[in-house]
Amino acid sequence: MLRTPTGGAGTGTATAGDRLVSIGTVLNQLRDEFPEVTISKIRFLEAEGLVEPRRTASGYRKFSPQDVERLAQILRMQRDHYLPLKVIREHLDALARGEQIKLPSPGRRRDLVEGAWEPEQDAEPPTAARIGRAELIAAAEVTETELVVWESYGLIAEAEGGGYDAEAVTVARLVADLGRFGLEPRHLRAVKAAADREAGLIEQVVAPLRRHRNPQTRAHAEATAQELAAQSVRLHAALVQTALGIRLQ
Repeated sequence: MLRTPTGGAGTGTATAGDRLVSIGTVLNQLRDEFPEVTISKIRFLEAEGLVEPRRTASGYRKFSPQDVERLAQILRMQRDHYLPLKVIREHLDALARGEQIKLPSPGRRRDLVEGAWEPEQDAEPPTAARIGRAELIAAAEVTETELVVWESYGLIAEAEGGGYDAEAVTVARLVADLGRFGLEPRHLRAVKAAADREAGLIEQVVAPLRRHRNPQTRAHAEATAQELAAQSVRLHAALVQTALGIRLQ
């Protein structure tokens, strides 16, 4: 169950002690938990009516602490539960009325037609959450045509056994965001190739551990792979920013 203080998009209320901040400050506040969030994403959520920052006389956006917390809630529902914006809006409206809501557990399937969530039928939990094609399109808020094009360039692919890894949602959102800057799928093939090479390098490190008979050693291999992946992403970001002469935050 989840309950949050009332208020949200369209309330226009804030206490006198609330400090209004710019969209850039909001981005920095959110990036600790949501490193993939962008200014265009925040603007998109505003355009969809999920958050309504105030405007100065010059037209600049100003966000209250309640706006920032609302954005964090939206991003968590997308990241952890793969909810489309329509469902998120309904949940936020319910919370604003002081009602309690029950979010679906991560790793469960959602029936897009009925809006209900059902547990997987497997006796044991799957090693990784899988979602269907319709779920991916709804969660990433993209079209079937866009997904087909991205698949043709190898940016997104079905997992072995069918379905998509949950991370495919993040990939689809980022590809869509980059597209708004004029970067087409063909431009991103180099990024995909670089990611494949990094994954291959990590696999070389952990492969001997994965083949070990000791289950604790095999579990250590997965933890090592996750840590190496995280460090690789940080290194890649730092190298790109250095190459562009962007000062690290």
